[in-house]
Amino acid sequence: MKGGKLIIFSAPSGSGKTTIVRHLLEQPELNLAFSVSATSRPRRIKEINGEHYYFMSISEFKNNIKTDNFLEWEEVYRDNFYGTLKSEVERLWGEGKNVIFDIDVAGGLRIKRKFPKETLAVFVKPPSVDELKIRLKKRSTESDDKINMRIAKASVELATAPQFDKIIKNYDLDTALQEAHDLVAEFIAEKPVPGD
Repeated sequence: MKGGKLIIFSAPSGSGKTTIVRHLLEQPELNLAFSVSATSRPRRIKEINGEHYYFMSISEFKNNIKTDNFLEWEEVYRDNFYGTLKSEVERLWGEGKNVIFDIDVAGGLRIKRKFPKETLAVFVKPPSVDELKIRLKKRSTESDDKINMRIAKASVELATAPQFDKIIKNYDLDTALQEAHDLVAEFIAEKPVPGD
């Protein structure tokens, strides 16, 4: 696999990474395309296959693992698999795009390890775990049990922040959006070092 740049945004649920990624995708000068992840979790109302996720059954997902079709994958919660299909990244690189990911922390770090020079890995840090809980409750998309699972996972994810290239503290959304834009624009403008 060879192509453009890879830009990863990872964070605990509710940190604002999806809002940041959507904003960056609207900036034509960055030449970004979104990598749609595959998942085995059930489709929510209003979600479209191939736009929000590639929805697969658990057996389909496991079959794609066996046949090495994923760049990275993770069982995020029991029987809830998420992953990045190699074919998705190849398709976007084939269109001459830089690929942006809104991805789980473990998956983001795996991609960074596979493509260290082509990848910018950004961790979005929320103001606090309490603020995360408030944001997740406001969404009204999940049960209290699911929210508590996400909050428990957030503490573990926050500990991985130093492994990322950059950390954006999302205390103020406008500031975070500007910081993300500047980081990505600078990374895309970098020319590869000869001999790399």
